[in-house]
Amino acid sequence: MVKNKFKKRYNPKAIEPKIYKFWEDSGYFTPKGSGRPFTIAMPPPNITGSLHLGHALNATIQDILIRYHRMKGYRTLWIPGLDHAGIATQNMVEKELLKSKKTRHDIGRAELLKLLHHWEKKYSARIINQFKKIGASADWSRCRYTLDEEYSRAVKKAFILYKRKGYIKRGLRIVNFCPRCKTAISDIEVDHKEEKGKLYYLKYRLLKREEDKRFEHLTIATTRPETLLGDTAVAVNPEDKRYKKFIGRKIFVPLVKRKVKVIADSAIDPKFGTGALKVTPAHDGKDFEIGERHHLKKIKVIDEEAEMTGKIPLKYRGLDRFKAREEIIKDIKKEKIFVKSESITHKIPYCYRCGEIIEPLISKQWFLSMKKLALPAIKVVREDKIKFIPSRYKKVYLRWMEHIRDWCISRQIWWGHKIPISGEEDVLDTWFSSALWPFASLGWPKKTNDLKTYYPTSVLSTAKDIIFLWVARMIFSGLFFRDKIPFKKVYIHPTILNAEGRRMSKSLGTGIDPLALIDKYGADATRFGLIAKAGHNQEIKYSESSIVAGRNFSNKMLNAVRFILMHISKNKIDGLKIDNDILSDKKLLKIEANKKTVELLKKTKNKIEKHLLDFRFNLAADSIYEFFWHQFCDKCLEANKDTLYQGSKSDKIKTLEFLITIISDSLKLVHPFMPFVTEHLWSELNKALKIKANPLIINPWPK
Repeated sequence: MVKNKFKKRYNPKAIEPKIYKFWEDSGYFTPKGSGRPFTIAMPPPNITGSLHLGHALNATIQDILIRYHRMKGYRTLWIPGLDHAGIATQNMVEKELLKSKKTRHDIGRAELLKLLHHWEKKYSARIINQFKKIGASADWSRCRYTLDEEYSRAVKKAFILYKRKGYIKRGLRIVNFCPRCKTAISDIEVDHKEEKGKLYYLKYRLLKREEDKRFEHLTIATTRPETLLGDTAVAVNPEDKRYKKFIGRKIFVPLVKRKVKVIADSAIDPKFGTGALKVTPAHDGKDFEIGERHHLKKIKVIDEEAEMTGKIPLKYRGLDRFKAREEIIKDIKKEKIFVKSESITHKIPYCYRCGEIIEPLISKQWFLSMKKLALPAIKVVREDKIKFIPSRYKKVYLRWMEHIRDWCISRQIWWGHKIPISGEEDVLDTWFSSALWPFASLGWPKKTNDLKTYYPTSVLSTAKDIIFLWVARMIFSGLFFRDKIPFKKVYIHPTILNAEGRRMSKSLGTGIDPLALIDKYGADATRFGLIAKAGHNQEIKYSESSIVAGRNFSNKMLNAVRFILMHISKNKIDGLKIDNDILSDKKLLKIEANKKTVELLKKTKNKIEKHLLDFRFNLAADSIYEFFWHQFCDKCLEANKDTLYQGSKSDKIKTLEFLITIISDSLKLVHPFMPFVTEHLWSELNKALKIKANPLIINPWPK
């Protein structure tokens, strides 16, 4: 006889850790069977701290897909991992070091690397534990780290192969240099922010010729007067009638009295400023290209500390770039060649890691040539061999790839993969190693069984802000090294905003800790609350009420199972079974609510499958919620209460078997979204019925 021992409220704190341990110890996260492979390579979080709400959402999305496909009979593999996150991690450790008033240069490379490895161990364990709390059914026996020994071999091999084929070269070019991080960064690691600034108009005096009766001037406009110390030309558009007569003439650079030429170049916009551009090839990307075309000298006047340097007037040497700007404007006014300044709104480049204003400067760096690598990566997306969901991101990807520039892959930091060239001290951009993730995480360059079986992966779920930083680079890397696409589908999940519609920020105190939500409401409620709004939308507003709704749904399922077990116990019924044939019993289907419930159960199952395959997780979650709460509980249970309380024993048995079968299929449908409570209820139900059944995690999806 069944004894109803259910507690009044479901206690996730007590139950969830036990269930997760049971799953993990039983090996349910490893691929099983002979079904078709379904693989996800988890976007490896940076070891810079704790997981945020975006991580929790993406982990839930991936886990839903993995659990669903596992129940559908696929050999599912979810490869977990962590990213060493070069600049970001080194910045965190250096901030800690500054508390003791020391810099990395004070303690040296070896000592800093010790601190970084200590940080890595501490935060790696913390992040993995956080994923487990969320319920991530990843195969932790295959967990990879972008600085582990095998992965490092893959990175070295990739560099050598690229270099051997002529794709990697070292050269002197303009780079985005971060004075705070003390390293070059790539174009897509620069955040451009619109800000108010000044456009300064200055007079450059032309060299007087014999036929000239008086001195002539050209007025140029610049937002960066401090760089004029490195000017090596003044450029005008060859079609600009105002300046045609000046082309080829000599002109003086103010304050340094350097004689340079007025040159013609079609890159000059006649409508910007005065149409005459000061050319500083060592401190501007566009100017560098002009300089290359006209063989101009490159004079570096700002160094890696963002201080004035080189053969310039002594009074400016060592000044911060912005202080130098003030002094130069003062001196230009004294020289009476200052015309005016006007307020403008323009884009200022910031380091996306630390927020420092970027300094474009000439530097010898390693570059990956992108033009040829981009072509096949464009083709596979254009032909839908890789599909972006939502589809609007296909255009975003193609637009960027069609205008891609060479990738500066060297970094002047100490944390990361050292460039495998004798005597080289720089490390590789962290995204260089991350770009190999879908195949290096499966053992490449070795020809492993995992690589053969699980590559290409099935789905990548990631954020829109790393389409260029990561997604594009994985695509061209996969095609270059494996001659195969790295994944078949890319789902760009929504960004979670706070209740006011602003981006969440830990530093501003507007971030929400997912672990705090799990501690308060449980993992299932948190997962359901996050997924309830995640579909093809770009952004979702966080609302704690959604998490509360998830908790209430857990309790609703608990109460429904408790109600059924109470009636089994009360009527002293043994030998009940879960039997899908009962769903076609004619007598039971005479009750309209029962008939409707059976019809809707099938429709709900089909809806969930369709919505999951369409990556409309919100609609899938809503479908099972609506069915279970409003059809099964509100209508079906209510319609059968008279039989359960007053019917004959045989009618009670049939009714209970009907309800048990419906609730069993319902638990299976809810499981990918809320794995803990459904596993718990499944276990309690089968225990009460004295049925030896497989855990829900490996049970088949309803037919």
